[in-house]
Amino acid sequence: MKSAVVVFPGSNRDRDMIAALTRIGGSAPAKIWHADSDLPKVDLIVLPGGFSYGDYLRSGAIAARAPVMRAVAERAAAGVPVLGVCNGFQILCEAGLLPGVLMRNASLRFVCREVGLRVETTASRFTRNYRKGAVLRCPVAHGDGNYRADDETLARLKGEDRVAFRYAALPGEPASGNPNGSLDDIAGILNERRNVLGMMPHPENLIESMQGGTDGRPLFESIVTSLEKAA
Repeated sequence: MKSAVVVFPGSNRDRDMIAALTRIGGSAPAKIWHADSDLPKVDLIVLPGGFSYGDYLRSGAIAARAPVMRAVAERAAAGVPVLGVCNGFQILCEAGLLPGVLMRNASLRFVCREVGLRVETTASRFTRNYRKGAVLRCPVAHGDGNYRADDETLARLKGEDRVAFRYAALPGEPASGNPNGSLDDIAGILNERRNVLGMMPHPENLIESMQGGTDGRPLFESIVTSLEKAA
């Protein structure tokens, strides 16, 4: 699988994402700087986590206007899969590639811990290797993960099966598992064409046993599987 990881000033999860893609995709991804206006021909584009531009103005707002994002939008419109994780999710929303916005956590505190993540749909190239309804373990690390959208947008996301993941309680936890107050417990959403996924948790940090588990691995394997079937 040929992939590309876009790096912005302040990105800090790009190396984790590169390691995951190299391990599962079979080859090291191209590293693309935010000021580049072109992208190589790839099967997957990833916007990793971090704090692009120090989260000034709004998280992801400045990065969404970087030269590379025009090329990302063009590739997404052509059907190329695009994955945005944490800050990448924020950037995709700010760039208009996904609806809604990520706001400050309801607690007004940065949250960094493992959460439960329920798979809401397997009808996407990112989630096809999961079981619908399965509750995964996945780490989060963010201060602005509170997903908000108007009623019409929320209704469309739900009616079109575009909510990819919701926060859920892990075994033994009495609460909903929602770490940030996100609307309807939403942790990840798809675009209309289902080739763009934005999610706050970090699946790249749970792909092998030495990391404490492999619950994030099927997401990347799903992408590889979908590309093999399309070939």
